[in-house]
Amino acid sequence: MKKVILLFAVFALFASCVQEKEISSIHPENWTKRKATVPAKDSLSYGKSYLSIYSQIYSSSEHKTHNLTAMVSLRNTSDADTIYLTKAEYFDTHGVSLRNYFSHPIYLAPLETAEIIIDEMDVEGGTGSNFIFEWHAPKDCPEPLFEGVMNSTVGQQGLSFTTQSRRIK
Repeated sequence: MKKVILLFAVFALFASCVQEKEISSIHPENWTKRKATVPAKDSLSYGKSYLSIYSQIYSSSEHKTHNLTAMVSLRNTSDADTIYLTKAEYFDTHGVSLRNYFSHPIYLAPLETAEIIIDEMDVEGGTGSNFIFEWHAPKDCPEPLFEGVMNSTVGQQGLSFTTQSRRIK
């Protein structure tokens, strides 16, 4: 009987430690708070940007990978104009769409930054994941900047590097 109770206690303890995996992001409800209506298209210029992200990198050989946390920074570089983002789509190494981070346009006020976090344990994107961002900005407004900061720390050792977006349209 003691063995059954002990076994049940161990099972209960194990079951309480299992957590359901969340989609990587900082407070997805914040996208709803940023919901915007994009002004008439003729008053805004359209842009599309590509950003490379690494949720994993190779270590020692092509058979061993190291997981990374990816911090994606969406920055309005204008000190005067609000910009609008209409798409933040995340793709894996093979170009398969994994998720869109918002389903409606959002705004970024002058010099404002929003963030997307790809958790270290979220390796779905692989070694060659990337984002496509679509945006609208007033004419003569500086274009937004999308940056990735990848990092990992284990013990006393740390690894970090950055990537920057490239306009593709």
